[in-house]
Amino acid sequence: MSGLTLHAFEHSVYSWIVRLALAEKGIDYAYREVNPFADPVPDGYLDLHPFRRVPVVDHDGFRLYETAAILRYIDTAFPGVSLEPEDADKSARMSQIISVMDSYAYWPLVRQVFSHGYYRPRVGEAPDAAVIKEGLCRSRTVLGALEDLIEKDASFLVGHSLSLADLHAFPMIDYFATAEEGVLLLAEFRMLNAWYEQFSARDTVIATRPTF
Repeated sequence: MSGLTLHAFEHSVYSWIVRLALAEKGIDYAYREVNPFADPVPDGYLDLHPFRRVPVVDHDGFRLYETAAILRYIDTAFPGVSLEPEDADKSARMSQIISVMDSYAYWPLVRQVFSHGYYRPRVGEAPDAAVIKEGLCRSRTVLGALEDLIEKDASFLVGHSLSLADLHAFPMIDYFATAEEGVLLLAEFRMLNAWYEQFSARDTVIATRPTF
């Protein structure tokens, strides 16, 4: 055992991002399920994350939150395949894609299209068609930007090697594509859709995908 504990929520895309990274690195870890929407949050959790979000990792007493920081820590603190490009331009592109996903993609892809186009109907809640429409409009801009950033004939989002950009982007796009409207829009972006279909078959994705 690595001495690492992951505090996470199964249905959180950010928790899935970290679980994907741990799987790609082959790291064993203890898992603690935390529902950040519970009221109140579990005893002691605010000591780990003052903003009551997930995920949090604890590695032998070193506690860390914020997904992008966790990913870089996992990649540098543990042996295994490197998930960060050595080339300066590819490293910068990886960071750019991660920032795009956090700043512009999460809300329309996950909180609007996925939540209202897929999740709410499954739990008996009414979706809001106006929210879906707005989310699709904003998602088109995001998907187009990602399409423009992918190199021609590249296997991954950044060249031909797996990077943290793939792990950060895939869960959000996968949630988006569970909604019928999402998968139809994604299909319009040839390179991004090809990457998504190829990455969906990856063993680590299949092993870690949340269930609804």
